[in-house]
Amino acid sequence: MSKVFPVILSGGAGTRLWPLSREMYPKQLLALTSAQTMLQETILRLAGITDAIPPIVVCNEEHRFTVAEQVHALGISASAILLEPSGRNTAPAVALAALKALDMDPEATLVVAPADHVIRDTHKFQLAADVAVALAQHEKLVTFGIVAHAPETGYGYIRRGEGIGSAFPVAQFIEKPPLDVAQQFLASGDYYWNSGMFVFKASRYLAELGKYAPDILQACTAAFKAAKVDLDFVRIDKVEFIKCRSESIDYAVMEKTQDAMVLPLDVGWSDVGSWSSLFDALPADEEGNVLQGDVMIHDTHDCYVHSTSRLVAAVGMEDHIIVETKDAILVAPKDRVQDVKELVAQIKKSGRSESALHREVFRPWGSYDSIDAGERFQVKRLSVKPGGVLSLQMHHHRAEHWIVVQGAARITRNEETFLLAENESTYIPVGATHRIENPGKVPLHIIEVQSGSYLGEDDIVRFEDNYGRKGTSA
Repeated sequence: MSKVFPVILSGGAGTRLWPLSREMYPKQLLALTSAQTMLQETILRLAGITDAIPPIVVCNEEHRFTVAEQVHALGISASAILLEPSGRNTAPAVALAALKALDMDPEATLVVAPADHVIRDTHKFQLAADVAVALAQHEKLVTFGIVAHAPETGYGYIRRGEGIGSAFPVAQFIEKPPLDVAQQFLASGDYYWNSGMFVFKASRYLAELGKYAPDILQACTAAFKAAKVDLDFVRIDKVEFIKCRSESIDYAVMEKTQDAMVLPLDVGWSDVGSWSSLFDALPADEEGNVLQGDVMIHDTHDCYVHSTSRLVAAVGMEDHIIVETKDAILVAPKDRVQDVKELVAQIKKSGRSESALHREVFRPWGSYDSIDAGERFQVKRLSVKPGGVLSLQMHHHRAEHWIVVQGAARITRNEETFLLAENESTYIPVGATHRIENPGKVPLHIIEVQSGSYLGEDDIVRFEDNYGRKGTSA
């Protein structure tokens, strides 16, 4: 029996869920509907498919350490984590995963799913996936069509052809329709929402890609052959991969192949593509509100209110989204949440960092939170995981004071190495080579006060780095 490889596509930015989701920490890495992140939920869901082995995850370089950490937190070792040097849509991403799967099993079957979807009925989905895998063994390329319960204009549609059994030939893929057309689709019963999930043999997908988009296959094959292994990751060659054009699976293969099948799926699916869809995916209270975090309300109905760092209070609100983070607050009517994407584009165009970064920035060793800043100073709280090690580095323009407030730190400063306990501090002069390590078993928290003429994150010269980041000899 061939192995079933879950392929998880984790490359999206999720800008419509700003300010929680940001370019450097997008929605698939967040816990939005349960205690697990959306990526972790997807991994666990696909793990229950018959004969499934650990997943192949495709992501970009900026998210690699967080993705690896979230996989490891489940007690799973991924079959591979492929790093795309640049986003090229789903057809190339799946081609890379198919090439990797064939390296491990020439009969590999792929179950492809985005990392950021919600499926309420996991068991029913897994049973449907088993059916799709069986169809794939007969050389079919299967997509899941979500049974439509409303005339959604935010989804693409799939029209089924004539047939009998659990799946139907695909007659047509349709772009997002206007409302009147979506209402006709819903009434006919022959149209499904396009889920963006697929099942096929790796060899069959690559054969069809070579037939209908040979330039994509050629570029992906060259990029995969030139890939390099780096820690837990497979780095796809950038020079070759950027030659590949951007294209979706639908356009590149599924609309053209003669063997596309649609398998209807009614499992409480949502792509969580906006705040209103996240609201719909979560249980509401008796007033129709979804409340997350430290929230107090009065005379408020049918709202989503989310707090991450402080009390959020609302009075007399109805059908609104209110989301608070440490550095930004969003307030919007529920029927205008699709415009959040345009708002984020405006923030990015203005040169502000809030489109890409949270105030707390995650690193492979832990995170740092920018607490305060002025013209020539900046205060951060560093959180270093047990065993975490910052790079051996120096700065040309800033000095740093470190105060340990929890745990113990091993400090390197030029030729010295010493331990720093709670309530102890030290000073790192401009130009000094330095490093922080957490040798303990509890998280290490350090207050860092930077002072100098320039405090940007690009004033870092790395000499050694345990995580293979750029600018080091590692």
